[in-house]
Amino acid sequence: MPSPFPGMDPYLEGSLWQSVHHQLIAEIARQLVPLLRPRYMALSQERFVTVMSDPDEGVSILATGSIYPDVAVSHTGHPTKLDGAGSLAPLEMATLLPEQIPQVSLEIRDCANRELVTAIELLSPTNKTGDGFEEYLEKRGKYLLSRAHLIEIDLLRSGRRPPMVGTLPSMPYFAFISRAWKRPMTEIWPIGLKESLPTISVPLLGRDESVPLDLQAAFNNVYDQCGLDLAIDYSRPPEIPLTEGDAAKAANLLEGRRGP
Repeated sequence: MPSPFPGMDPYLEGSLWQSVHHQLIAEIARQLVPLLRPRYMALSQERFVTVMSDPDEGVSILATGSIYPDVAVSHTGHPTKLDGAGSLAPLEMATLLPEQIPQVSLEIRDCANRELVTAIELLSPTNKTGDGFEEYLEKRGKYLLSRAHLIEIDLLRSGRRPPMVGTLPSMPYFAFISRAWKRPMTEIWPIGLKESLPTISVPLLGRDESVPLDLQAAFNNVYDQCGLDLAIDYSRPPEIPLTEGDAAKAANLLEGRRGP
Protein backbone atom coordinates (compact mmCIF):
# COMPACT_ATOMS: atom_id res chain seq x y z
CA MET A 1 0.00 0.00 0.00
CA PRO A 2 1.44 3.44 -0.90
CA SER A 3 2.08 6.19 1.62
CA PRO A 4 -0.93 8.45 2.27
CA PHE A 5 1.39 11.43 1.80
CA PRO A 6 2.12 12.62 -1.75
CA GLY A 7 5.74 13.41 -0.92
CA MET A 8 7.83 12.76 2.19
CA ASP A 9 6.02 10.80 4.91
CA PRO A 10 6.58 12.50 8.31
CA TYR A 11 5.96 9.18 10.08
CA LEU A 12 9.36 8.02 8.81
CA GLU A 13 11.34 10.77 10.55
CA GLY A 14 11.70 8.95 13.87
CA SER A 15 13.08 5.53 14.71
CA LEU A 16 12.57 4.24 11.14
CA TRP A 17 14.74 6.92 9.57
CA GLN A 18 18.10 5.15 9.68
CA SER A 19 16.73 2.21 7.70
CA VAL A 20 14.94 4.54 5.27
CA HIS A 21 18.13 6.57 4.87
CA HIS A 22 20.21 3.56 3.80
CA GLN A 23 17.52 2.24 1.46
CA LEU A 24 16.91 5.62 -0.15
CA ILE A 25 20.60 6.16 -0.90
CA ALA A 26 20.71 2.71 -2.51
CA GLU A 27 17.57 3.45 -4.55
CA ILE A 28 18.98 6.78 -5.77
CA ALA A 29 22.09 4.94 -6.92
CA ARG A 30 20.00 2.31 -8.73
CA GLN A 31 18.10 5.05 -10.53
CA LEU A 32 21.21 6.97 -11.57
CA VAL A 33 23.60 4.18 -12.61
CA PRO A 34 21.94 3.39 -15.99
CA LEU A 35 21.92 7.12 -16.81
CA LEU A 36 25.57 7.60 -15.84
CA ARG A 37 27.11 4.65 -17.70
CA PRO A 38 29.64 4.32 -19.22
CA ARG A 39 31.38 7.58 -18.31
CA TYR A 40 30.47 7.82 -14.63
CA MET A 41 29.94 5.55 -11.63
CA ALA A 42 27.84 6.04 -8.49
CA LEU A 43 29.41 4.71 -5.30
CA SER A 44 27.93 4.74 -1.80
CA GLN A 45 30.24 5.90 0.99
CA GLU A 46 29.86 5.08 4.68
CA ARG A 47 31.55 6.86 7.53
CA PHE A 48 30.89 6.91 11.28
CA VAL A 49 30.27 10.01 13.36
CA THR A 50 30.79 9.86 17.13
CA VAL A 51 27.92 11.65 18.84
CA MET A 52 27.30 12.42 22.51
CA SER A 53 23.61 12.70 23.28
CA ASP A 54 22.59 16.11 24.57
CA PRO A 55 19.32 16.47 26.54
CA ASP A 56 19.36 20.23 25.89
CA GLU A 57 19.08 19.51 22.15
CA GLY A 58 16.22 17.05 22.56
CA VAL A 59 18.23 13.88 21.98
CA SER A 60 17.65 10.85 24.13
CA ILE A 61 19.31 7.49 24.66
CA LEU A 62 16.87 4.60 24.45
CA ALA A 63 17.37 1.30 26.23
CA THR A 64 19.16 -0.04 23.17
CA GLY A 65 21.58 2.88 23.18
CA SER A 66 20.18 4.28 19.92
CA ILE A 67 19.98 8.03 19.56
CA TYR A 68 16.90 9.70 18.10
CA PRO A 69 16.16 13.43 17.78
CA ASP A 70 13.41 15.51 19.39
CA VAL A 71 12.26 12.88 21.87
CA ALA A 72 11.99 13.70 25.56
CA VAL A 73 14.76 12.31 27.79
CA SER A 74 13.43 9.92 30.40
CA HIS A 75 14.92 7.71 33.10
CA THR A 76 13.63 5.35 35.76
CA GLY A 77 14.90 5.94 39.26
CA HIS A 78 14.53 3.77 42.39
CA PRO A 79 14.12 5.22 45.86
CA THR A 80 17.26 5.20 47.95
CA LYS A 81 17.11 2.57 50.69
CA LEU A 82 19.31 1.01 53.32
CA ASP A 83 21.51 -1.90 52.26
CA GLY A 84 22.20 -4.95 54.47
CA ALA A 85 24.91 -3.10 56.41
CA GLY A 86 22.57 -0.26 57.32
CA SER A 87 24.15 2.34 54.98
CA LEU A 88 22.44 4.14 52.14
CA ALA A 89 22.44 2.22 48.84
CA PRO A 90 23.86 4.17 45.88
CA LEU A 91 21.53 5.75 43.33
CA GLU A 92 21.92 4.21 39.87
CA MET A 93 21.33 6.17 36.66
CA ALA A 94 22.47 5.73 33.06
CA THR A 95 25.43 7.87 32.04
CA LEU A 96 25.52 9.63 28.68
CA LEU A 97 27.77 7.62 26.37
CA PRO A 98 29.18 8.53 22.96
CA GLU A 99 27.85 6.47 20.08
CA GLN A 100 29.11 5.91 16.56
CA ILE A 101 26.36 6.63 14.05
CA PRO A 102 26.78 5.44 10.43
CA GLN A 103 26.47 8.12 7.75
CA VAL A 104 25.87 7.01 4.15
CA SER A 105 26.23 9.28 1.14
CA LEU A 106 26.61 8.85 -2.63
CA GLU A 107 29.51 9.93 -4.81
CA ILE A 108 29.43 10.24 -8.58
CA ARG A 109 32.92 9.84 -10.04
CA ASP A 110 34.20 9.78 -13.58
CA CYS A 111 35.47 6.36 -14.61
CA ALA A 112 38.64 7.63 -16.31
CA ASN A 113 40.26 9.51 -13.40
CA ARG A 114 38.02 8.56 -10.45
CA GLU A 115 37.57 12.29 -9.86
CA LEU A 116 34.69 13.27 -7.58
CA VAL A 117 32.12 14.95 -9.80
CA THR A 118 29.00 15.20 -7.62
CA ALA A 119 28.36 14.41 -3.95
CA ILE A 120 24.80 13.56 -2.87
CA GLU A 121 24.10 13.95 0.85
CA LEU A 122 20.83 12.72 2.33
CA LEU A 123 20.81 14.47 5.70
CA SER A 124 20.34 12.47 8.90
CA PRO A 125 19.46 13.67 12.43
CA THR A 126 23.14 13.60 13.45
CA ASN A 127 24.00 15.90 10.51
CA LYS A 128 21.67 18.50 11.96
CA THR A 129 22.36 18.69 15.71
CA GLY A 130 25.25 19.10 18.14
CA ASP A 131 28.74 17.87 17.27
CA GLY A 132 27.37 15.99 14.26
CA PHE A 133 26.24 19.28 12.74
CA GLU A 134 29.71 20.76 13.17
CA GLU A 135 31.29 17.64 11.63
CA TYR A 136 28.90 17.89 8.68
CA LEU A 137 29.67 21.58 8.17
CA GLU A 138 33.39 20.73 7.96
CA LYS A 139 32.75 18.06 5.35
CA ARG A 140 30.34 20.34 3.49
CA GLY A 141 32.92 23.12 3.44
CA LYS A 142 35.42 20.84 1.70
CA TYR A 143 32.89 20.11 -1.03
CA LEU A 144 32.10 23.78 -1.50
CA LEU A 145 35.78 24.67 -1.86
CA SER A 146 36.34 21.91 -4.41
CA ARG A 147 35.40 21.48 -8.06
CA ALA A 148 32.68 18.98 -7.16
CA HIS A 149 28.96 19.71 -7.24
CA LEU A 150 26.96 19.16 -4.04
CA ILE A 151 23.37 17.96 -3.70
CA GLU A 152 21.80 18.05 -0.23
CA ILE A 153 18.43 16.39 0.38
CA ASP A 154 16.83 17.35 3.70
CA LEU A 155 13.74 15.26 4.46
CA LEU A 156 13.82 15.96 8.20
CA ARG A 157 11.84 18.77 9.82
CA SER A 158 13.91 18.87 13.01
CA GLY A 159 17.46 20.15 13.44
CA ARG A 160 19.41 22.86 11.64
CA ARG A 161 19.34 23.45 7.90
CA PRO A 162 22.40 23.86 5.68
CA PRO A 163 23.47 27.48 6.24
CA MET A 164 22.51 30.03 3.60
CA VAL A 165 22.87 33.78 3.22
CA GLY A 166 19.37 34.88 4.13
CA THR A 167 16.42 33.05 5.66
CA LEU A 168 14.98 29.91 4.11
CA PRO A 169 11.19 29.66 3.69
CA SER A 170 9.30 28.02 6.52
CA MET A 171 8.82 24.65 4.85
CA PRO A 172 9.25 21.11 6.22
CA TYR A 173 11.58 19.71 3.53
CA PHE A 174 14.22 20.94 1.11
CA ALA A 175 16.50 19.91 -1.73
CA PHE A 176 19.62 21.96 -2.51
CA ILE A 177 21.97 21.89 -5.51
CA SER A 178 25.27 23.76 -5.37
CA ARG A 179 26.73 23.64 -8.88
CA ALA A 180 30.47 24.22 -8.79
CA TRP A 181 30.44 26.78 -11.60
CA LYS A 182 27.50 28.69 -10.09
CA ARG A 183 28.73 29.19 -6.51
CA PRO A 184 27.91 30.85 -4.20
CA MET A 185 24.39 30.70 -5.66
CA THR A 186 22.46 27.55 -4.76
CA GLU A 187 19.30 26.13 -6.30
CA ILE A 188 16.71 25.42 -3.61
CA TRP A 189 13.48 23.42 -3.70
CA PRO A 190 11.25 24.11 -0.65
CA ILE A 191 8.83 21.17 -0.30
CA GLY A 192 5.52 21.26 1.54
CA LEU A 193 3.86 18.38 3.35
CA LYS A 194 1.24 18.00 0.59
CA GLU A 195 3.73 18.33 -2.28
CA SER A 196 5.52 15.61 -4.23
CA LEU A 197 9.30 15.45 -4.02
CA PRO A 198 10.87 17.10 -7.07
CA THR A 199 12.77 15.69 -10.01
CA ILE A 200 16.12 17.45 -9.91
CA SER A 201 18.91 17.79 -12.45
CA VAL A 202 22.13 16.11 -11.27
CA PRO A 203 25.11 18.08 -12.64
CA LEU A 204 28.11 16.30 -14.13
CA LEU A 205 31.39 17.51 -15.66
CA GLY A 206 30.14 19.79 -18.39
CA ARG A 207 28.04 22.85 -17.58
CA ASP A 208 25.19 21.56 -19.70
CA GLU A 209 25.68 17.90 -18.86
CA SER A 210 23.26 16.45 -16.33
CA VAL A 211 20.92 13.53 -15.62
CA PRO A 212 17.48 13.62 -13.94
CA LEU A 213 16.88 12.26 -10.45
CA ASP A 214 13.24 11.60 -9.60
CA LEU A 215 13.24 11.82 -5.81
CA GLN A 216 9.56 10.91 -5.52
CA ALA A 217 9.99 7.74 -7.55
CA ALA A 218 12.97 6.77 -5.40
CA PHE A 219 10.99 7.38 -2.21
CA ASN A 220 7.94 5.46 -3.49
CA ASN A 221 10.07 2.46 -4.40
CA VAL A 222 11.64 2.34 -0.94
CA TYR A 223 8.26 2.70 0.76
CA ASP A 224 6.69 -0.07 -1.32
CA GLN A 225 9.58 -2.52 -1.49
CA CYS A 226 10.36 -2.29 2.23
CA GLY A 227 6.70 -2.59 3.26
CA LEU A 228 6.95 0.53 5.39
CA ASP A 229 3.16 0.78 5.70
CA LEU A 230 3.35 -2.32 7.91
CA ALA A 231 5.79 -0.58 10.27
CA ILE A 232 3.74 2.57 10.79
CA ASP A 233 0.70 3.14 12.99
CA TYR A 234 -1.09 6.00 11.25
CA SER A 235 -3.76 6.08 13.96
CA ARG A 236 -1.26 7.75 16.29
CA PRO A 237 0.70 11.02 15.92
CA PRO A 238 4.19 10.75 14.34
CA GLU A 239 7.22 10.43 16.64
CA ILE A 240 8.48 13.85 15.56
CA PRO A 241 5.55 16.19 16.31
CA LEU A 242 4.01 18.20 13.47
CA THR A 243 3.27 21.91 13.66
CA GLU A 244 -0.38 22.78 14.14
CA GLY A 245 -0.77 23.66 10.47
CA ASP A 246 0.96 20.52 9.21
CA ALA A 247 -0.94 18.36 11.70
CA ALA A 248 -4.20 19.56 10.12
CA LYS A 249 -2.85 18.78 6.63
CA ALA A 250 -1.73 15.33 7.78
CA ALA A 251 -5.14 14.61 9.32
CA ASN A 252 -6.79 15.51 6.03
CA LEU A 253 -4.48 13.19 4.08
CA LEU A 254 -4.97 10.35 6.54
CA GLU A 255 -8.76 10.63 6.71
CA GLY A 256 -9.35 8.38 3.71
CA ARG A 257 -6.84 5.77 4.91
CA ARG A 258 -8.43 5.44 8.33
CA GLY A 259 -11.87 4.91 6.82
CA PRO A 260 -15.24 6.01 8.20
